[in-house]
Amino acid sequence: MDELQVVEFVATYLKKKGFSEAENALQAEIQRNKSSNNTNPIDILNDPELSKFFRTFSESEDGPARYQDEYSKLRSWTYSSLDLYKHELLHVLYPVFIHCFMDLVAKGHIQEARTFFNNFREDHEMMHLRDLQKLEGVLSPSHLEEMEFAHSLRHSKVNIKICQYLHKTQSTKMLGIINERINFQVSPGQPSSISDDAEIVTLIGSNQDAANQINQKEVHWGLLEDSLENRLEKTGLISDSEKAEGENKEAEIDENKKRPVEGGKQGASIKKLKKDKAINATAKTARLEANTVSTAPRVKPDLALPVMPTEVEQSILEDLRNRVHLSSAALPSVSFYTFINTHNGLNCASISQDGSLVAGGFSDSSLKVWDMAKLGQQAVSCLQSKVYTPVLEGENDTTPREDIIGPNGRKRSYTLYQGHSGPVYSASFSPLGDFILSSSADTTIRLWSTKLNANLVCYKGHNYPVWDVQFNPQGHYFASSSHDRTARIWSMDRIQPLRIMAGHLSDVDCVRWHINCNYIATGSSDKTVRLWDVSSGECVRIFIGHRSMILSLAMSPDGRYMASGDEDGTIMMWDLASGRCVTPLMGHTSCVWTLAYSCEGSLLASGSADCTVKLWDVTTSTKVLKTEEKSGTNRLRSLKTLPTKSTPVYSLQVLR
Repeated sequence: MDELQVVEFVATYLKKKGFSEAENALQAEIQRNKSSNNTNPIDILNDPELSKFFRTFSESEDGPARYQDEYSKLRSWTYSSLDLYKHELLHVLYPVFIHCFMDLVAKGHIQEARTFFNNFREDHEMMHLRDLQKLEGVLSPSHLEEMEFAHSLRHSKVNIKICQYLHKTQSTKMLGIINERINFQVSPGQPSSISDDAEIVTLIGSNQDAANQINQKEVHWGLLEDSLENRLEKTGLISDSEKAEGENKEAEIDENKKRPVEGGKQGASIKKLKKDKAINATAKTARLEANTVSTAPRVKPDLALPVMPTEVEQSILEDLRNRVHLSSAALPSVSFYTFINTHNGLNCASISQDGSLVAGGFSDSSLKVWDMAKLGQQAVSCLQSKVYTPVLEGENDTTPREDIIGPNGRKRSYTLYQGHSGPVYSASFSPLGDFILSSSADTTIRLWSTKLNANLVCYKGHNYPVWDVQFNPQGHYFASSSHDRTARIWSMDRIQPLRIMAGHLSDVDCVRWHINCNYIATGSSDKTVRLWDVSSGECVRIFIGHRSMILSLAMSPDGRYMASGDEDGTIMMWDLASGRCVTPLMGHTSCVWTLAYSCEGSLLASGSADCTVKLWDVTTSTKVLKTEEKSGTNRLRSLKTLPTKSTPVYSLQVLR
């Protein structure tokens, strides 16, 4: 080929691949060379490498056998590489495999695409089974546009962190896919192991640059200026733990003064003194952990929040004064409430903030609420309570509280709420427990009065099943999430939503309010968590790192951190200010249905389909993150595992 043919071929190739910027740059360079009468500094005709490269592209690019052959070579080279680099190189295989398959389908080679997919799918099933199950249904080029997941992958790039990669290869088909579909973020130093990176090869279908731009927005994560914790600080009231500290110090001084001289007595006194010091140190640690809430910044509410009744406010303040500070040395007590005879009919469970009411949503479209005070007075045949240690847990049910005769002629032990025309997927109590919300497959949300035992409002707006609904921490407002890929903000006095949050690429499976009521977080089947500004409806954070759908969320009491749990059993703790993952938490072996922080934020409780509740030391892990370099180890320390006999854990509630 002469020089003119080479330039023409390169321009045609760039245009075909959609590299418009590179094409414009090439044309501009040609014009500059013509105007200045410069010759090409590269000897195209005599450069053997360039000649071979262009000759390869001058051949037919559409042969389906090339995909199989070149991917096999890339795979063999990757698996035979040094162990030091193998983990990072393996990150490249999965997106290349996906795009090879989709390219074959797009070009109409359906049978070759199925053969390619089946030959290599086993390499990726452990980490990406759900993605493979989705793509398995792609049987024609039209499916690539119709399926949201495949369409988003075709129009976005994957970001992979890597220390170095091979840049010279004769496998031009693989090189083209890698250059077109993957962004490499090259980092200095030694390669990291596969467990170090929380974001390894997560195909989310969203533009990473756009996500990074969104994460630059400012987030005011602090507490409300007029919060009860803030009022308690302003009153200058000291807690019982602070009083106890003073008493312990006085006792220590008196003990030192009265220390006997005799050897035996002196030894006993020293042991007692050491024991007292250890107790004081534990109490001090617990107080320091509890102070994380008080040091959080204060923000103003963007919503007009309801005024709390004086008697309720006084009751809560009294609870705050008498609260026991939890820590790794002072674990909470837990009560398990087990629903029996549910016959797989229980979809959700919810517990009121004071623990007095327990609700269950069922597949027969009913919502049932148990009053634990009245239930405790009866022979408990339907709910078995196993006392372990103020975290509560709702699990699996159908046995029947209301003074109405049931079908068996006996009084029901629950209040039955009927009105939905489809399975009930979520229930949420108001902060005072006087209202309860329920969401259903019938696309509606219903508001019920626990005082009147009646349905008050039916909210319509979603177009598909509503997976989750959650009351605002202050009441009056609530948020919902749906199969229609949106989350919505509502108020009790309006039947239409106030805000619609759209941006997720798949179902929005769970929703949670921030502690200051200015933000909501949503978890989705697209494997991302998003944080939304309630006042504007804009997305202000995108959290990327999960490898399966997100099923549960929880906000820390100081508003700085958020925990998310997914279908694989992984929990991630996020810093809202930076949008980064603080640390992944591995321990559960199945879906994490529910998460809850302790009131002072020192502990995180997680409930799972693996029939366990786990308690995690949150404060220690965040301190380690600030003082140590990233080591790839799990920093969230598991403090205790509480197993059930054979019952999955649906809901957790931390009592005041």
